[in-house]
Amino acid sequence: MAAKSMFRVYLKEQVGHLAERQHPWVFSGAISRLEGKPEDGDVVALYAHDKTFVAWGLYNSQSQIRIRLYSWCESEHLDNNFWRIRVQEAVDLRRKTLDLSETNAYRVINNEGDNLSGLTVDFYNDFLVLQFTSLALYQQRDIIVEVLKKEIKPRGIYLRTDKGIGESEKLTLADGLYWGEEPENPLKIKESGLNFYISLQTGQKTGFYLDQRDNRRALSKYAKDRSVLDLFCYTGGFSISAATAGAKEVLGVDVSETALKLAEQNVDLNNLQNIVKFEKGDSFQVLTAFAAEGRKFDLIVLDPPKFAKSKGGISSAIKGYISLNDLAIRCLNPSGILLTCSCSGRINLDQFAEIIRLAAVSNRRHVRLLEKRGASPDHPVSLTTPESTYLKCFICHIQ
Repeated sequence: MAAKSMFRVYLKEQVGHLAERQHPWVFSGAISRLEGKPEDGDVVALYAHDKTFVAWGLYNSQSQIRIRLYSWCESEHLDNNFWRIRVQEAVDLRRKTLDLSETNAYRVINNEGDNLSGLTVDFYNDFLVLQFTSLALYQQRDIIVEVLKKEIKPRGIYLRTDKGIGESEKLTLADGLYWGEEPENPLKIKESGLNFYISLQTGQKTGFYLDQRDNRRALSKYAKDRSVLDLFCYTGGFSISAATAGAKEVLGVDVSETALKLAEQNVDLNNLQNIVKFEKGDSFQVLTAFAAEGRKFDLIVLDPPKFAKSKGGISSAIKGYISLNDLAIRCLNPSGILLTCSCSGRINLDQFAEIIRLAAVSNRRHVRLLEKRGASPDHPVSLTTPESTYLKCFICHIQ
């Protein structure tokens, strides 16, 4: 790709403030005009309405995110060396901030958090999983993969797709082996002294919820001698962490039979058969039934899937979170612990705090926030991209 772009894109005057925010997404409605006819994936230069340079980005006429921005320095250009350096910076950050003696599963590239909007890369015990959510960045895959192979030396690289991305980005991809060896299924990883089986081929996200690593560790401080209910438990990450930390009994609930089969294997792998049990069911329905029969727990974990997938879904998502936390609080013993999460990027911290407050008040219970947490540090947040602060994890004492 050429170092410089012959294509210029101009913002509308009324959205000039977008240039100051350095948000990496430029939606189609913010654009007033184009100079030239860029093809999808071409480098474009973004300018304010007054012809002031804003940033360099990649163009996609098929997406509502018409341009993804990567550099706000006019003298810097999006050539192969640029992508090489950007990937190298992400790899180096993990080497400097992660204790790789404790885990062999971590995030290598975190989308906007690493200034690589449209790309997620995870490492699992000598295998890399790539997930592209940008057609334009996918077209840079050769140089990206070249750097990853050189720096990390994986046995294989697997490609996973994100639901709906084909329609939104006109990106036609299929899950499967991209390069090297096919990963074992299941593949064993380690985390904080525990072992887990994961499936890179069929698991949620890229195979495991790496963003909850430190929150699983944090749960351990509260689990000793408590009865634990782990809802939306997936393959048992929180359940096994609680049991290892001394919980007297743990019940995990998930609607996916496939996930629960892997969860059972993880229990066996960590020799916790006498403490952890699993039940297939809808977490809302299970909680409703427990509340009706007066069944109580000392610690409840709520880690539901994303409720707000678009701006229009925020209101219904808030109602769903309130209902879920209300039911959980009904099922908590006095002085119980609630670890509750939201992975909806469109729900901010203040909104989530208000959700928990409303749920507690509706039950005439007093709530104290013990810890306000987010994703583990290999999932850095871009302060110019509020949506990247997607994971919120509150640990609360419910009187």
